[in-house]
Amino acid sequence: MYSIPRAVILLSGGLDSATCLALARQQGFECHALSVAYGQRHAAEIAAAHRIAAALGAHEHRLAHVDLGQFGGSALTDPAIAIPEDSEDGGIPITYVPARNTVMLSMALAWAEALGASDIFIGVNAVDYSGYPDCRPEFIAAFQAMARLATKAGIEGRPVSIHAPLIELSKAEIILQGTALGVDYGLTVSCYQADDEGQACGHCDACRLRRAGFMAANITDPTRYRSSS
Repeated sequence: MYSIPRAVILLSGGLDSATCLALARQQGFECHALSVAYGQRHAAEIAAAHRIAAALGAHEHRLAHVDLGQFGGSALTDPAIAIPEDSEDGGIPITYVPARNTVMLSMALAWAEALGASDIFIGVNAVDYSGYPDCRPEFIAAFQAMARLATKAGIEGRPVSIHAPLIELSKAEIILQGTALGVDYGLTVSCYQADDEGQACGHCDACRLRRAGFMAANITDPTRYRSSS
């Protein structure tokens, strides 16, 4: 066994996952950050993930590739589908990417087993979020149960634990917690249609939730918005 426990941190480049990395580091884990290029249109978040991993002292940062865009069905992967700039009322929004968190957690689980890591951190949130079904506690619990059954570590009595420490926090609470841990949110990118420089549109659902979170936390928003915002 390793003297310092290892954890895989799913790092998207956004506000929530950066906070997760900081939390895992605070808890004494050797942090192995995993980002996934899944065919997202807002590729600036991958560059942000590299910056965050370096700034928060990740032991290692890897970029995995899987093309969910080939299946379509989401405004985040299909340029032919417009990203909504007005709040959607009810239902699961068109920015939901089918099976995204299932795929990402599966990749994190594979790496965790290979590393001998016993923990995975994911920054899903079920309070200030867009209504995605794979951000709910029920989903995390179901994946945890599956991981116990589907892995060598689980069968041998060493199941990997899935941590979703932000799942019941508001965006403001997440920002306050991350700020206390030294997270530089100016490095992060949340916007669904950020430009190549990572500048945010200021209008999509992700931008609205982020901006409202900083306002509620009474912390200056470090987001770089495009001039038209």
